[in-house]
Amino acid sequence: MSKIWFLEDVNVFSVLCPHKTRQYRKRHNFSQYGKQDFIYFEEDAANKVYLIEKGKVKLGYYAEDGKEVVRAILTKGELFGEKAILGEESRSEFAQSIDAKTSVCPVPVCQMQDLMRNNHTFSLKVYKFLGIRFKKLERRLDLLLFKDATTRVKEFMNELAEDYGYCCPNTGDTVIKHPYTQKDIASLIGTSRPTLNAIMNELKATQFLEFSRNEIRIKVA
Repeated sequence: MSKIWFLEDVNVFSVLCPHKTRQYRKRHNFSQYGKQDFIYFEEDAANKVYLIEKGKVKLGYYAEDGKEVVRAILTKGELFGEKAILGEESRSEFAQSIDAKTSVCPVPVCQMQDLMRNNHTFSLKVYKFLGIRFKKLERRLDLLLFKDATTRVKEFMNELAEDYGYCCPNTGDTVIKHPYTQKDIASLIGTSRPTLNAIMNELKATQFLEFSRNEIRIKVA
């Protein structure tokens, strides 16, 4: 399997030329990780970017009091370690597999930069992707700092709707089929799992949403 082949499967990288697929196909392999395996640690050299073929990866850091702060949980087709493209020399976060079988595609920064130099459209799409990623992280930080837990849950539901939702033609409800566990969501919005569960049940009681293990349905107002 090829790094560049996998890049083409991700929408933001779909502009790559076929000859580059053949050029890189024989050179690289995917890396495999088990649950709780670290892909990199804080302060490690930032010399690669990574694409997720399958599984889930948690990005985060440890605060001064030792508490883990989760920045993002990423799934199939997503990119991480991207700040290396912008010149980051050492990691400011850790990346950890949280799935029993996670497969990632490591791409050396120099190779990514070569691709960006050789393809202007590709380069613009990469920077657009980075801008969207940073905007999401800023929005989530604002929620953690300034909003109560219920508001954080509602805003996260809206974010899930943007990424995974579709409109049910029969009811008009927004149906979200997502890859996250309750533990994942609680970590991302900075609350405990029991608190999240209580808030979700309150929102269900007020007809704001319905939910099951991997599906959330936001009701029409």
